[in-house]
Amino acid sequence: MEERTEEGHTQENGGSDCAARQPRTSPCTSLRMFLVALSFAYFAKALSGSYMKSTITQLERRFDIPSYLIGVIDGSFEIGNLLVIAFVSYFGAKLHRPKIIAVGCVLMSIGTFIIALPHFIIGRYEFETSVRWVVNSTLNPSPCQPDSPANLTEDGTLPQVPASGCEGESNLSMWIYVLLGNVLRGIGETPVQPLGISYIDDFATEENAALYVGCVQTISVVGPVFGYLLGSLCAKIYVDIGFVKMETITITPSDSRWVGAWWLGYLIAGVITLLSAIPFWFLPRSLPVPGPEVPEKCTPEQTSFIKGSPLLKHKYSADEHTSFIEMAKDFIPTLRTLLAHPVYLVYLCVTIIQLNSLIGMVTYKPKYIEQHFRQSASKANFLMGVINIPAVALGMFSGGLLMKRLKLNIMGAAKFAFGTSLIGYILSLFFFAMSCENAKVAGVTLSYDNIDRISYDKHPLFTDCNSKCVCSSSDWDPVCGENGITYVSPCLAGCTTSAGSGKNTVFSNCSCVGVAGNFTASTGHCPQKDDCDRMFPYFLALSVITSFIISLGGTPGYMLLIRCIKPQLKSLALGFHALATRTLAGIPAPIYFGAIIDTTCLKWGQKRCGGIGACRIYNTTAYRIAYLGLTLSLRTISFIICIPGFILLSRQLKEEERSAIHGALRNGGTELDVLRKEELVISNSDQPHHPSENSTDRQTRL
Repeated sequence: MEERTEEGHTQENGGSDCAARQPRTSPCTSLRMFLVALSFAYFAKALSGSYMKSTITQLERRFDIPSYLIGVIDGSFEIGNLLVIAFVSYFGAKLHRPKIIAVGCVLMSIGTFIIALPHFIIGRYEFETSVRWVVNSTLNPSPCQPDSPANLTEDGTLPQVPASGCEGESNLSMWIYVLLGNVLRGIGETPVQPLGISYIDDFATEENAALYVGCVQTISVVGPVFGYLLGSLCAKIYVDIGFVKMETITITPSDSRWVGAWWLGYLIAGVITLLSAIPFWFLPRSLPVPGPEVPEKCTPEQTSFIKGSPLLKHKYSADEHTSFIEMAKDFIPTLRTLLAHPVYLVYLCVTIIQLNSLIGMVTYKPKYIEQHFRQSASKANFLMGVINIPAVALGMFSGGLLMKRLKLNIMGAAKFAFGTSLIGYILSLFFFAMSCENAKVAGVTLSYDNIDRISYDKHPLFTDCNSKCVCSSSDWDPVCGENGITYVSPCLAGCTTSAGSGKNTVFSNCSCVGVAGNFTASTGHCPQKDDCDRMFPYFLALSVITSFIISLGGTPGYMLLIRCIKPQLKSLALGFHALATRTLAGIPAPIYFGAIIDTTCLKWGQKRCGGIGACRIYNTTAYRIAYLGLTLSLRTISFIICIPGFILLSRQLKEEERSAIHGALRNGGTELDVLRKEELVISNSDQPHHPSENSTDRQTRL
């Protein structure tokens, strides 16, 4: 009795609370630690994922590969994820979840480091150039040397690299490292979401679990912003910074041959991901249980850690009483029931098609900005991080807020999601009008004879003005003539002499330039950006508005998925939806978008050891039509499928309403019968006290 009194006294005074029982780490502290650690892990994986998107053009140029192969590399993350998601989701929940997440973060980190590895293996980046600069010499080699076939090797043609050197620097093997690293990143990312969210759900009260999950999701939106900003920063820095003299580099970040320090961002992302793994090693498998009694001053989370808590019994009962064989037997019939649900099936088709459109568009949007509006990769990534991503995050948050304020039901949510998507679709049509004139490149977008009119017919690179020069048609070393026309190389411009060094090199006696009294050319593309500079701000403004409006429907659309099915099918429906969208949208979309973009290339680069490299210049009109046309075509198909979806949803709701009314009437009838019986019982019990009945009894007795 004395012990209990003392214990009660301690509780009343608030001397120790739960901390007295758990001197090392209280359950609440552990949960908060886990929440912070999981938020950081979400931030790290979102940062490295968005950084991968930001380096697409850098990887293309560095490894001399076309866009569709970049799509394969980008989709390999989802492949890695799908390889282990079922195994991790099932068995991970039965093991030490924080440590499984820690292992996942370490694997993600190793994968990110493997992506950066080729930079340290393949040596220095050598871009195509038809002039070899001579150090400490006032006389540079002539770009055009008449009647000297021996100079073919100096003009950047294929024989300049020995075959043995080519075997040692196989570009094929190098991009495969990037692919494997990204697959490993996908494998490592798998346990973070399912195990992290389930851990929070198990050890937090219901009212706090939603708040905690919301915090984690919010942090994950911040990651892509920093990912694209890191991509912008690294794209400004030359790939071999610290190993070459920058004054000898003749290209700028806006040049199609420029490769930024893509590897540096992966090293930074890898270190951040590795750091995110550390806290999970020190977190418990299940949070500490204070004891059988619930102290008065413990918070709601602490009460849920008590042994024998109804909350914990409810959450773990399935694992304790259901065997794997029983679950396996149940799986196929349950999946069949789910796929037989017409509304869910239509929703699945619509989201798969819309996600194909969205993933393809987002993956190649920085590249579209670079190629169509002639912006540097650094600026394109900066704008994606600062303008587009925050607009999407704000749209998703506002959509959830509007749904709560308007108190939308399932049909209201469907109409809201459809309406926002349709408005975004109509606004996106204006992107077709926001066009830039293609660069004027002699022999590519216009002929040497008619330099005033751009055409995409097959133009010869060789003509009378450069016929005396021995030039390579595969080189891409653009120079800007005084006439405002870009030429593929100084040799093809007919330039016979050059002076200066680096970016200040000036070519003279250029027979193809054709300006009276001045036949000079300078390194790089001609500016010709007036029309693009005027159009670009309108493109950005419209891009932000459409991103915001389309993302408004994201939350209501997701709620539609949750509400259109029976509660017992909810987990399977969400899991199968994630599996289907990753398999049918996340993997193929970047590949076929890249393949279609490749068809609009006008001039391919040349690999050091032969074969087609990365594209140097695109037909911007065809690129715009292909990129925007494919995006909007997919969304058009999804809208058509939505029509039967609305009809089926309306029927389902009417049937549910009828069954609810029928059930209510049946219950009402049952209640009425019960009331009548009760009244009858009461009246029967009151009958002996009735005067007439009393007199009858008396007569009977007499």
